[in-house]
Amino acid sequence: MVFKKLLGALGVGGPTVDTVLDPGAVQPGSSLTGQVHLKGGSADFDIEQITLELVARVEAEHDGGETEGVAAFGRFAVGGGFRLAAGEQRSVPFSLALPWETPITELYGQALGIVLGVRTELAVAGAKDKGDLDPLTVGPLPVQEAVLEALGRLGFGFKTADLEYGHIRGTGQQLPFYQEMELTPAPQYAHVMRELEVTFLANPGGMEVVLEADKPGGFFSSGHDVVNRHVVSHDGAAQRDWTTVVDAWIRQMVASHSHHSAPASYGHAEPHGGHYSHGHHHDHHGHHRSGPGMGTAVAAGAAGLAVGVAGGLVAAEVVDEVGDFFEGDDEG
Repeated sequence: MVFKKLLGALGVGGPTVDTVLDPGAVQPGSSLTGQVHLKGGSADFDIEQITLELVARVEAEHDGGETEGVAAFGRFAVGGGFRLAAGEQRSVPFSLALPWETPITELYGQALGIVLGVRTELAVAGAKDKGDLDPLTVGPLPVQEAVLEALGRLGFGFKTADLEYGHIRGTGQQLPFYQEMELTPAPQYAHVMRELEVTFLANPGGMEVVLEADKPGGFFSSGHDVVNRHVVSHDGAAQRDWTTVVDAWIRQMVASHSHHSAPASYGHAEPHGGHYSHGHHHDHHGHHRSGPGMGTAVAAGAAGLAVGVAGGLVAAEVVDEVGDFFEGDDEG
């Protein structure tokens, strides 16, 4: 990314900033590393603080419908307290810990349509300015990948992924939003559910896996959702038979269908701050539906959430969305 001039109070001749993330995808809970490159302007400036902010495109539902906005989910001071001379070039290395609930943006290298970014803010001469924003790529933790791969082997198909503003009751959720992946049902379960929604809530000790089946209404009952929550450890993920484990989870959900009830503590997400709530029957915009398909092997012998025929197009669209979406928010 080219050097970007700071605007606002600094005006022409101010310092420029370019944040470069180390290459490759990172994982939730891991360290994000890189360097902030500064170039001095036409005069000396005191760099009071360099702050990196993690931001995400999040969907929120309210009485008027569904809207999209930017949610910050982490701020880190990575440097400052020095004078940048006119024309001087200086690099400030950084390492920051990503929140464990950081959404994943790709699976097997394939973009899921989730837009995350790292925004750089400089405090210079008493003024703050957002001078740079870079896309953030996050891959799955072993447990996340294993659960999704097991669902693929069971016959579930990838439909869409998004970030929902709100909180899921009965969980240890920390961020103001959560990631939801919608899957088409496996053929053997198509008669009892319209779709399966999967949410991962990671923490240092393990992972909460929240499964929600959107069940069709029968002749004597209206449609309803059944929610199940399962807690698993990060340890020993490679040794577990995840297909058997996940199939048991699904069977448990199907069995609960006859009772027409869901565990009280794992129902719909609570409205956050009295404004937004979690909806389960809304329609998603078409660009989310262009994500990778399910059921194609992405490595020899591996089945799961896989590369779709439009894979290259998906990645390009997501990159365009990063630029288009965040450029309009730079002053926000």
